[in-house]
Amino acid sequence: MPRAKASGTRTAPTAAVAGADRPIGTNEVTLVGRLAGEIKEITLPSGDVLSSFRVVVPRTEATRTGGAKVDTIDCVATAAGVRRSIERRSAGDAVLVVGALRRRFFRAAGSVASRYEVAATKVTRVASSA
Repeated sequence: MPRAKASGTRTAPTAAVAGADRPIGTNEVTLVGRLAGEIKEITLPSGDVLSSFRVVVPRTEATRTGGAKVDTIDCVATAAGVRRSIERRSAGDAVLVVGALRRRFFRAAGSVASRYEVAATKVTRVASSA
């Protein structure tokens, strides 16, 4: 891993990704799929509000395992503009979701549990192919 040193400081290591230099550790998620079910608005104990939703993404033939034909991915939106965008959508709408994968910890049945979800920074409707 190449590291540059200037005036006693170190820069983050980089790796070539699709021909561009990027810092190692990039967390970028892009989903294109259909909204599944209703969008839930949740008020956290802190008073913050988030929208929780799921996106169903079809698997390609090469990535199918155990007969599963789709992945259902949990997503959340915390920014007001992103929440407004998702709340204008309905179950079955085709959407593009851009964000980052996050692991969230919470208490359930007296123990600590966790789950992964996409923290959406952009949600837009896309033209349906069907």
